[in-house]
Amino acid sequence: MGMDKKILELAAKYRDYTAENLSKLVKVKSYSSQEEDVCRLIVTLLEEAGFEDIRIDGLGSVIGKVGNGPKKLAIDAHVDTVEVGNRDNWKFDPFSGEIKDGLVYGRGTSDQKGGAASMITAGRILKELGYGGEYTVYFTFTVMEEDCDGMCWKYLIEEENFKPDLVVSTEPTSCQLYRGQRGRMEIRTILKGISCHGSAPERGVSAAYKAARAALAIEQLNEELPPDDDNFLGKGTVTVSQMDVRGPSQCAVPDYAMLYLDRRLTWGEDADFAIAQVRDVVSKATGDNPEDIVVEMPMYEKVGWTKKDYSQELYFPTWKTEEDHFFVQAGVDAYETLFGKKPVVDKWTFSTNLVATTGRHKIPAIGFGPGDEVQAHAPNEITRVDDLEICAAFYAMLPLSLEKKGGK
Repeated sequence: MGMDKKILELAAKYRDYTAENLSKLVKVKSYSSQEEDVCRLIVTLLEEAGFEDIRIDGLGSVIGKVGNGPKKLAIDAHVDTVEVGNRDNWKFDPFSGEIKDGLVYGRGTSDQKGGAASMITAGRILKELGYGGEYTVYFTFTVMEEDCDGMCWKYLIEEENFKPDLVVSTEPTSCQLYRGQRGRMEIRTILKGISCHGSAPERGVSAAYKAARAALAIEQLNEELPPDDDNFLGKGTVTVSQMDVRGPSQCAVPDYAMLYLDRRLTWGEDADFAIAQVRDVVSKATGDNPEDIVVEMPMYEKVGWTKKDYSQELYFPTWKTEEDHFFVQAGVDAYETLFGKKPVVDKWTFSTNLVATTGRHKIPAIGFGPGDEVQAHAPNEITRVDDLEICAAFYAMLPLSLEKKGGK
């Protein structure tokens, strides 16, 4: 029996095991920076599955490996989740982890503990098959992604000197092969006015009216942003996500306004470009000198469960891997070998940890994960057990396909 058949056989054999592990993960609440309990559980699951060199890094991410080859392949899942939101929107307990009718129910099933569960099974399969090929396969279960995507990997690469040759994200792709995503950044714009008594507003300069004009200018900017040259990632976007206007009292013209922007960056756009663009658009809308407008990237400074002091600016660079790259082609080969058909090759709408590995550090990357993007951050989140089985097989097959394609 060929290795592909053995992998499929074991993925099917461990189908219930994978779903049950996902159920266990869902039952452990793990909001960003509060992941200690789920990380401790993952360590136990990795030990039971036979992973090697299991450790917890300085920020709290769990890392284990299979194999001992000279090349390093990392397969990544973040194990934090967003919060539940309005419980009235949920038809079931968000932390039930119920398995029923071919689905697993609960917060994080698609985004993205499903990927983590499939990774554990993939490692178990590789161990059972005695994998000893060209790759050391690292499985990373990372923290704080929902709050600050990629910071966990920025830390691993820049502080712990762990830099793999290739990276797979197991964020939800509906079992399609993804090779890129738009980047993103957060921008804070501060406008100044001159306060005066509300009974004579003509004596002052209203920061509120400046903010209103600036917001409409940002709306227009969003309409005018162009797509990337090959129209793979599509156009960038910008939207006002928060506004704050203040003055000395409720009976005064406000002298302070803040607009918070969510900016999605397509290929060819970066932080300097986006900040200069916002400064220009807002200054024209308000009539202020560009130098008098504060346009800045805020910092992310939340402390994680290990209490490690680490932060970064809220900038997450765009990335893509070309379709003819050997890594993408190895992903196509793995899927086609296992399932007898070519995968759909596409991209994410949202942002992932690959903004750090690939956007910042240029490590070639692909994405392949169970569940659907539309389930992310939504109430009544579910994922399909079929997807878990497919992904477990794919992750186990990938190092073999990489060897076939001569990946370096």
